Amino acid sequence: MRAVVLPHIGGPEALVLVEVPDPHPSSGEVVIDVHATALNFADLLQRKGAYGTPATLPGILGIECSGTILALGSDVEGWNVGDEVCALVSSGTYAERVAVPATQLLRRPRNVDLISAAALPEAACTVWSNLVDIAALRAGDVLLVHGGAGGIGTFAIQAARAIGARVFATAGGDEKMQRCVEFGAERAISYRDEDFVAAVKNATGQRGADIILDNMGAAYLVRNIEALAPDGRIAMIGLQSGRDVEIPLGRMMAKRASLFTTSLRDRALDAKARIVEGVRRDLWPHVERGAITPVVDRIFPLAEMAEAHRYMESGSHVGKIVVSVKDWQA
Repeated sequence: MRAVVLPHIGGPEALVLVEVPDPHPSSGEVVIDVHATALNFADLLQRKGAYGTPATLPGILGIECSGTILALGSDVEGWNVGDEVCALVSSGTYAERVAVPATQLLRRPRNVDLISAAALPEAACTVWSNLVDIAALRAGDVLLVHGGAGGIGTFAIQAARAIGARVFATAGGDEKMQRCVEFGAERAISYRDEDFVAAVKNATGQRGADIILDNMGAAYLVRNIEALAPDGRIAMIGLQSGRDVEIPLGRMMAKRASLFTTSLRDRALDAKARIVEGVRRDLWPHVERGAITPVVDRIFPLAEMAEAHRYMESGSHVGKIVVSVKDWQA
């Protein structure tokens, strides 16, 4: 089969399209005939050697895909060859086929095509595990999403609105801010020239946000705490603005605030299975009825994976960048 392989740490040009052996399903696994995969910030970090859990090199990146079940391993129940699915994967979706634990499969939503379905699993699992499971998002809560125009942000805004929360989002530039409002944000805040603390407090009668979904890390932490309501929760899913910061514990205690730091790719299989089941139960019905839709910015063919990485690094996209593994023309 064809696959894009990372033989060594480097820039986008390090990604090469080669022939590799086909995967075979172990017990509890299925092999997916991959239709499409989607890029994630973790892919870029792995390619650069900056991810917390190093990639095994040479290796195949990619943590989500859509496609059709091609083969079943032993002890797989509830799935059949030919089922159209999307899946959360530890690695390996930059390829024509991939072996996946059956517990990490989601059925393709009826109203979403296979290309677009590739943009769903990682964002859905990240949003469910952080907002629904850890931060206990409920109807009426105030949520602040940093990076609202990104792949996770666009899903988080829609999911929170479907649950009944008030949503605010930071973004850069008028176009991205407008898109955040279209996705359901009550107010989009420019991180370039606005103070998100003042904006959220002014819109909530000085109370602040019950939950903040943060992909920035160190540089935002102190202001995130200032923006929190009493008993507020910060779910930190990224460190784009830095890793090390002094935590003002006194300010946190005064608000009875909680800070959670999470990751997805390196979780144990049983933890991922629980997350996927939570997505299936709590979020997939909203996807099925169209309240949450995948946001796809651009689609690249598999042979242009390096260009897809360059485009993601430019930061100009809204939503997800999808790579079609099957023959596809723009």
